[in-house]
Amino acid sequence: MSSSNTSGSGEWRRFTDGSIEREMLVALSHRVGVALRPRSLTLAGGTRVEVEGMDPAGTVVVQLVANQGAYKPSYRNKVMADMFKLLWLRSSVPEVERAVLVVTALTAQALNGWVAVAAADLGVEVYVFDGREVASLPRQS
Repeated sequence: MSSSNTSGSGEWRRFTDGSIEREMLVALSHRVGVALRPRSLTLAGGTRVEVEGMDPAGTVVVQLVANQGAYKPSYRNKVMADMFKLLWLRSSVPEVERAVLVVTALTAQALNGWVAVAAADLGVEVYVFDGREVASLPRQS
């Protein structure tokens, strides 16, 4: 795997100052104790993939679900697609040890029932962003 960070917008890429995605990554960085930034990865075979957050060592991979406003059932599909992407990257990229999903309080609704249990059982760390900081999603059974 190789990574690049050569976008014209620097280390934050499309996450502008004050954007919710940037705030989510900063809050998670404080929580886990390592700087997380958007990154492009090129996997074996040339597959290119964007991740919304990764630490400099490439051990933590992060996806964000930053939807706001009124809840829509389609948010559940985004949550599940991002969990699938995280699991794939954790199994495809030898350096990746932690798969982390950060959702807004609104999109946390998509993690009801079996989706939250599956995330926990598969080792996907899920955090909820309240606008200032992140907190672990309570374990469901």
